[in-house]
Amino acid sequence: MSVKVEVIEGGVPHNNILAAGLVSTLVCLYLTYLNVLTNTELFSFFGGLAVVAALIWGSHTIKVLCSYGIGTGVPSAGMIAFGSGVIAMLLATRFGMLAPIVALVLAAVIGLILGYVSNNILNMKIPAMVQALTEMAVVGALTLMGFAALITGGFTFAELTSGAISVMGMTLPTYQQSFIGGGLIAVAFLLGAIAIQHPFNATLGPGWKQDRMLMLTAECGFLSMIVGAVMSFALISAGSAVIALLVAIIGWVYTYQQYMEMSKRDAAAWLDAKPIPDVEGH
Repeated sequence: MSVKVEVIEGGVPHNNILAAGLVSTLVCLYLTYLNVLTNTELFSFFGGLAVVAALIWGSHTIKVLCSYGIGTGVPSAGMIAFGSGVIAMLLATRFGMLAPIVALVLAAVIGLILGYVSNNILNMKIPAMVQALTEMAVVGALTLMGFAALITGGFTFAELTSGAISVMGMTLPTYQQSFIGGGLIAVAFLLGAIAIQHPFNATLGPGWKQDRMLMLTAECGFLSMIVGAVMSFALISAGSAVIALLVAIIGWVYTYQQYMEMSKRDAAAWLDAKPIPDVEGH
């Protein structure tokens, strides 16, 4: 059984958000490839923008899924997105420039399998489950790839596993000082998993508004990008890391201000609310 989600409470149709998120994420990932073409690391910040775009799409997917009354499953949805996505992402990094496309395909296959198991073996029977888990697996894979590009300057396996240290004036290769060997992939996993599930958890309820939730997602994405940019100082040039950090801070300040304005807008209707009167005799 499947469901076509057209519009959620008067907002932008989910399929439009899906298309915009997917295209934006892939474009930003491939813009990081300018590092290879220019032999610099100045374009690493596009990896962080890919993270933000993917998270916006993914948080709305969680909203679609959890609209079926599984609100307690929001955190687990974030974890399954990145738990399945990391598999596809790591396999895809062996395909060089095709890595984002391969990650997309592999993650979609993994998500389809998980959705089928959930609905037909675990008998959850949630109409949007198969599509939602497919989308979230893709979001998880591309988000992790975005973090990898932000922190290391690229998304290939060599860039994720190789680093360098200076010993007595000599530069020596090392595995430990890398995205995977240094454990930075675990930090990226948690940054993404928390950022994708928090916005719906924080805004759900009768006063939920689509634009406010998506703006909070962007704010969480840029906040995660700030952390990623700080970590990138260990693996890329200081100048490139500073650029990424500035972009992240500017993005976070703007989205935070916008989210606060939307929160005040949606809270205004409650300003004239009266306290519940005490009933005589109780």
